[in-house]
Amino acid sequence: MTIGGVISAIIIGAIIGALGRLAVPGKQAIPIWLTILIGIAAALIGSWIVGSLTDTPGIDWIEILVQVLLAAIGVFAVARLRGGTRAP
Repeated sequence: MTIGGVISAIIIGAIIGALGRLAVPGKQAIPIWLTILIGIAAALIGSWIVGSLTDTPGIDWIEILVQVLLAAIGVFAVARLRGGTRAP
């Protein structure tokens, strides 16, 4: 993997992780680096799941939706394990 690929993975992971974090209600007391790692993992897993099912030209909105959903689940699970999520 090139340095450009690593930087792209971090940026996409940060965006997917942030969107997943926004989807979870309440405040999550997890650090931003953990949110980015969750986002990277969700982006990779979501691409693997949806990429094997469909191949669409352009932006694949279903893939993005699955990635954000996986990131929200990951953020929720990690915040609960760390004991840092509070309901609004």
